[in-house]
Amino acid sequence: MDKTLFKPLLLTTALLACAPMAQAASTLVYCSEASPAGFDPSQYTSGTDFDASAETVFNRLTQFKRGGTEVESGLATEWQVANDGLSYTFHLRKGVKFHTTDYFTPSRDFNADDVLFTFNRLLDPEQPFRKAYPSESPYFTDMGLNTTIKSVEKLDDYTVRFNLNNVDSAFVQNLAMSFASIQSAEYAAKLLKEGKAGEINQKPIGTGPFVFKRYQKDSSIRYTANRQYWKPEDVKLDNLIFSINTDAAVRLQKLRVGECQVSGYPRPEDIELAEKDPNLKVLSQPGFNLGFLAYNVTHPPLDQLKVRQALDMAIDKPAIIKAVYRSAGQVAENALPPGQWGFDPKIKDAPHDPQKARQLLKEAGIVPGTQINLWAMTVQRASNPNARLSAQMIQADWDKIGIKANIVSYEWGEYIKRAKAGEHDVMIYGWTGDNGDPDNWLGVLYSCAAVKGSNYAKWCDPAYDKLVTQAKTTSNHDERIKLYQQAQQILKAQVPITPIANSRVFQPMRKEVQDFRISPFGLTPFYGVSID
Repeated sequence: MDKTLFKPLLLTTALLACAPMAQAASTLVYCSEASPAGFDPSQYTSGTDFDASAETVFNRLTQFKRGGTEVESGLATEWQVANDGLSYTFHLRKGVKFHTTDYFTPSRDFNADDVLFTFNRLLDPEQPFRKAYPSESPYFTDMGLNTTIKSVEKLDDYTVRFNLNNVDSAFVQNLAMSFASIQSAEYAAKLLKEGKAGEINQKPIGTGPFVFKRYQKDSSIRYTANRQYWKPEDVKLDNLIFSINTDAAVRLQKLRVGECQVSGYPRPEDIELAEKDPNLKVLSQPGFNLGFLAYNVTHPPLDQLKVRQALDMAIDKPAIIKAVYRSAGQVAENALPPGQWGFDPKIKDAPHDPQKARQLLKEAGIVPGTQINLWAMTVQRASNPNARLSAQMIQADWDKIGIKANIVSYEWGEYIKRAKAGEHDVMIYGWTGDNGDPDNWLGVLYSCAAVKGSNYAKWCDPAYDKLVTQAKTTSNHDERIKLYQQAQQILKAQVPITPIANSRVFQPMRKEVQDFRISPFGLTPFYGVSID
């Protein structure tokens, strides 16, 4: 059978004092915004979790070039795609070492068994390790990969074949995403034998550029350089430390005094201060993101279209952009960001009209003073630098039409956990694209398959779903665009979400940081980064 071959071209002073003086020059401290929920990338969808695991400890079969969306080889050196698009054969990199730590010493190099363990664990609920440590794998199921992948075969120690039930035009890009990080089958077997399967989420073992050392919740994560890394030019730091600080003002202050060299998720006012500091530099680029509201359509009265329409048109978006995003955002009208191919420029907002909103609520039988809960994130994200202020402004807008919004907040991990369980009425959320494909938005965030995952609107529309599914399984690019634009029209008309803003991304750091590249996917990678 003919096949196409692809060969892809400072923490606190006390913490710093803990590092040996000889290594001080190559210690980078990152002031991160929140504690990760865990270190098993397959279980999560948040950049906070991926930064702490997938971007440090792990690799994938394919990967994205630093700072870009182009796929290149990772743990697979090359791959072949069958003409019918229903099988992918990957040739694996030889000589790749898994990490040696105080809790695991590998006896062999990475091979096909690790690929099979990683994906069979995601595919098979009866797989022994998954039964011992049940996991949701939300990205895997939200993207429909649990039904797309029919089987994974080991052809030999360094060749694996994925057999598909249907064509997936973004399959290679999907495998470059954080959730597809390759786990050690040998380490998993050791944990299973010891009855400690859950430790895979607390004591990670990977093949990535940094080796996990220890984690103190709400305080710090420590890593050391992987001196056996298969791509040695990407390891330029001896130590990497995540200093966890939920207060953006504290992160900025630590950056300015040199207690950290890179700081995450700045507020607009922080950017202005950082740009004036002679010891700092601020990288920036257009964001591949969307800040939005998700209406839980399973909760009355949000199950009524007129109610969602009323809430949507009552929000003064330009005012939010001015107060929350300042010069770093623009009003979003679509569920896709403008930079995503397949974006439909014909999608427009209903006019901001509180009077008409009140009329729609009256027609829906909603009495003035009706209460709903509006959830607001407690962390800064690229898609929303101040969710609390956004919520307060939306609360004031809804009060004008007779809706009383109670603002509810939780710690980040709890926020996501409760939202997936559907406890919210309306929630502020944001998304940054993961792989450059429209399905990463329209499928992952709004499809029927994602209702128990990242579809926080809990909205399932058969007509919409049919279009998105058809687009994903079509190889013709122009046809995919046509189908995705039809889906966007349905999404806009049914109002399961209110798009709020697309923001510009800023990354402040000290001037001695060299070759840091902003990820278009909202991640914070440190491979290839050095300290001058």
